[in-house]
Amino acid sequence: MDTNEKKQISLELKPEIAKGSYSNLAIITHSHSEFIIDFATMLPGLPKPEISNRLVMTPEHAKRLLNALTDNISKYESQFGPISMGGEPKGTFNLGDFINQGGAKS
Repeated sequence: MDTNEKKQISLELKPEIAKGSYSNLAIITHSHSEFIIDFATMLPGLPKPEISNRLVMTPEHAKRLLNALTDNISKYESQFGPISMGGEPKGTFNLGDFINQGGAKS
């Protein structure tokens, strides 16, 4: 096998995962050994965002995700033009603002 060849990975995509889920809010926290990304949806008329998915990964994999997103955003903007950030929240959120030690805030 040529050392420059990449190994191919065979993935299974189950139908319940293939449909995906919508998120317009990501809350990112980290410790020394893990990054946690909670995906939620904020919609008008709903009292609070509900976390629909949580990803837990090592710092190395978080950086790989950052690099992959940077590469894909660059390719997207080359094809479709710059992505506007107008009207988007410019701050960050503290996970503690949304949950307490007993679970979700009411």
